[in-house]
Amino acid sequence: MPSSSKDYYQILGVGRNASEEEIKKSYRQLALKYHPDRNPGNKAAEDKFKEASEAYEVLRDAEKRRLYDQYGHDGLRDSGFTGFRDFGDIFGAFGDIFEDLFGFRDVRRPRSAAQAGSDRRYDLEIGFLEAVQGAEVTVEIPRNVNCTTCHGSGVRPGSRKTICPACGGRGQVIQTHGFLRISTTCSRCQGVGEFISDPCSICSGRGRVVEKKKLAVKIPPGVDNGVHLVMAGEGDEGILGGPPGDLYIVVHVRPHEFFRRSGNDLVLTLPISFTQAALGGVVAIPTLNGKRDFTIPPGTQPGDVINLKGEGVPHLKGFGKGDLRVEIKVVVPRKLTDRQRELLKKFAADEEPLQSFQKSPPAKGWLEKAWDFISSLTK
Repeated sequence: MPSSSKDYYQILGVGRNASEEEIKKSYRQLALKYHPDRNPGNKAAEDKFKEASEAYEVLRDAEKRRLYDQYGHDGLRDSGFTGFRDFGDIFGAFGDIFEDLFGFRDVRRPRSAAQAGSDRRYDLEIGFLEAVQGAEVTVEIPRNVNCTTCHGSGVRPGSRKTICPACGGRGQVIQTHGFLRISTTCSRCQGVGEFISDPCSICSGRGRVVEKKKLAVKIPPGVDNGVHLVMAGEGDEGILGGPPGDLYIVVHVRPHEFFRRSGNDLVLTLPISFTQAALGGVVAIPTLNGKRDFTIPPGTQPGDVINLKGEGVPHLKGFGKGDLRVEIKVVVPRKLTDRQRELLKKFAADEEPLQSFQKSPPAKGWLEKAWDFISSLTK
C-alpha cells in the first residue's frame, strides 16, 4: 500500500479539479525544493519529497486518480500501485522531469533493463566441393552466457550488491558550482550504481562466463567466398532476460585442383595435344558428377571454350545450375623423337603455308588510314 495517508491534492497544493499540467507543474516545484541533493541529511525534506512523488504518481494517472477520487486510499489496493521503495524507484519513474530540472537524467537505481546478447562471428573454411554441392559441418562456437552459480548477478551466493560508496547509487558523480550542477559517470561503478564487494568465485564478478557450444551448420549448395550464413539466437546469451544475439558464419572456400568458379559457372582448363586439336577426338574430363566423355571437334583452336549446359554450380537463391566451361589449351611438345620430327617435316611440306607479312602486308587499319589522310592535307 502507499506509504502516505495524507490527501494527495493537499500534498501537491492543487484543487481536485486541477488539470494534468497544473499537477505536473506543482510536483516539479516541490521536487526541486525537497530534492535530496539540495537537502543532504534533511529527513523531513526527504519525507516530503517521497510524499510529493507518491501523490504525483497517483494523480498523473487517469485510472488511479479516478479510483482515488471515488474510494480514497483503499481504492488503490487493486490498482497495482504500492508506493515507492526508495529514491531509485522515484528517479527511475520520473527521470524525464529531473532531466528537465537539472539538465541530466538522475537515475539512482542500478541499470537493470534487459539487454540483448551480442552477435558473434565465426570464420568457416570449407572445401570447394562442399561449397558447390552443399554439406553439413559441425563447429564449436565460444560464446558468453550468464553464470549459473550467481545467475548473472556477479555476486557470491548468499551475498548482495551494495550501493556504490562513490556515487551513492546514482551511477553519476555530481559537482555543484553554485546552482550549476555537472554530472559525470562514476568511475568506481562505471555508472551502474552498485558495487560488488564479494564477487562470485566462478565468474569473478562479471556475471558471465565463456562456454563452447557445438552446432551443426548446414551449407546450402552454391555458397561462395564471403557468403554470410545467419544462425538466429546462437550468439551471446541475453542479460536479465534479454534475447540472445545471432551467429554470423562467414564462409571461406578452399581452391580446387581442377575447377575454378566464375559466378555460377565452373571453368575447367583442358590441355590437349596439337594432333588432338587438329584431328579431334574423345577424352575423359572431370565434372561434379564424376568423369564423362568429352568430344574435341576437329580443328579446335587454342583458347576455344566449349560449354556444357547445366554442369556448373547450383544457384544459391533459385533453380537450375550454371554451365561447365571447358577452355582448350593446346600443348606443344618441347622435345620430339626423330620419327616425330621427320613426320612433322613431311606434314609441313604438304600443308598450305600461312600468309607471310613480308609477301603480303596486312591491310591498313582505320587509324593508319586516318593518319595518311591527314598527312596528305599538309603536303
